[in-house]
Amino acid sequence: MVRDLGSLNDPEQARQQQFSVPKIEVAEPKAPIRWTRHRIMRVIIIPWLFLLPILILHALVVLIPALQGVYYSLTEWSGMGSAEYVGLENFRRLLFEDEAFGNALGNNLAWMAFFVTVPFALALFTASVLSRVKTGSLVYRMLLFMPFIIPSVVVASIWRYLLSPRFGIGTQLANIGIQGLDIAYLGRPDTALISIAIADNWHFWGFLMVLFLSAMQAIPTDLYDAAKVDGANRWQEFVHVTLPGIRATVFFMLMMVMIWSFLVFDYVWLMTQGGPGGSSEVLGLVIFKNAFRNFDAGYAAAQGIMISIFAGMVVLLFIFLRKRGWEI
Repeated sequence: MVRDLGSLNDPEQARQQQFSVPKIEVAEPKAPIRWTRHRIMRVIIIPWLFLLPILILHALVVLIPALQGVYYSLTEWSGMGSAEYVGLENFRRLLFEDEAFGNALGNNLAWMAFFVTVPFALALFTASVLSRVKTGSLVYRMLLFMPFIIPSVVVASIWRYLLSPRFGIGTQLANIGIQGLDIAYLGRPDTALISIAIADNWHFWGFLMVLFLSAMQAIPTDLYDAAKVDGANRWQEFVHVTLPGIRATVFFMLMMVMIWSFLVFDYVWLMTQGGPGGSSEVLGLVIFKNAFRNFDAGYAAAQGIMISIFAGMVVLLFIFLRKRGWEI
């Protein structure tokens, strides 16, 4: 180490250098912001003017109807004329007397259990395979995504034909000697709901696959190279590299699918209308029947509020897990 020879000859100077305090430069305080008329217009008024149309639209389409729904849930109302305030009577009836609501809630929970497992497993597996395909991956992606853009009316008609006991797949298999599958899948209480779920899953899982594949392609390839150097096989790469890399996307879609499970309506209505004997009724269908068949719109509004509460509970669960340190 090179030393200053002058400091060696002067002990006082050496002592001062040893105990000297480094200078700390203090930044000068910034001048206060002057809120001129031009600055107020540019920073506050003009941005809010751009947001105003969408805020008005949101209030008309979402906020005001939501508040009206809360009000009508506390009334006895046929959907026309004046409403009579009954307080929490609709909720008491819903929670303690309405067996149809409890049955429909059970079907929605079964629907949720199906859709947070089967389509996610299919989508993750297929996306993992396609992420390694270099030639023709766009074609495969397009073919698997195509059912998602087909209207639900068309999908329901296709599957009603496929599940028909007269013309469906089971009948065709019976004609070639494979017996036992030519049954009315949509006409039996034990198979109606799962049959509808399979039809909806055929339409839906390609959407999940495209989302997961896009997330997988954003994972740096260096991580896979490092895993290979460490001797990891395909399954270990998937568990320790791929899944952590797409965790945020998977958990977000889990939350959305759990919420959407309470809103299912179209496929059930198009394929069975809740039959046979209410075995495939879901909450959306019960609300529709109460509002437009039984003309009990106040009670239907209370059931709609309960769906909102269930969806809010799902969101709160994910917020709680995130605050506990989960990377979602």
